[in-house]
Amino acid sequence: MTVRTRSEEHDTGLVSLAIAAESLGLSVKTIRRRISDGTVRGYRVGRLIRVDLVELRRSLVVEIPTAG
Repeated sequence: MTVRTRSEEHDTGLVSLAIAAESLGLSVKTIRRRISDGTVRGYRVGRLIRVDLVELRRSLVVEIPTAG
């Protein structure tokens, strides 16, 4: 039997804003702002708003180039 951790369960697919915020060290309010300004795509599932965690990381996490 394979045991998956909570973070592994949410690495793919749509997750709640709270889980996405916790995963990236952001606030839910920041993610809501990014959905509003079009930086991040939000998906409505019934009355709930979900985000794709992979897409969120791709949109918000920026690599800082090093001098070298």
